[in-house]
Amino acid sequence: MDEPLILTPIPSLVSLLLHHEQAKGSPLTQEEVEEIRDNAACVALPASGRKAVDEERGYEDIAPEFAWQHWQQVRGQLGQED
Repeated sequence: MDEPLILTPIPSLVSLLLHHEQAKGSPLTQEEVEEIRDNAACVALPASGRKAVDEERGYEDIAPEFAWQHWQQVRGQLGQED
């Protein structure tokens, strides 16, 4: 049985967004988050491979289709609040 392929950003969107926000020195805008997401390098992995990547990273990456909303939640957990 074939598993569906999932586009998986490498490095993770969380790490990319955190890096860009720290370099900017202020919160990213929605447009900036979406541009970073749209330009992120990705690999297509089967669902089991994506799960293995998340386990190796020690966290589940944010979903690209909800990058802005999920980034707002994650950045608060990382202490990146305004």
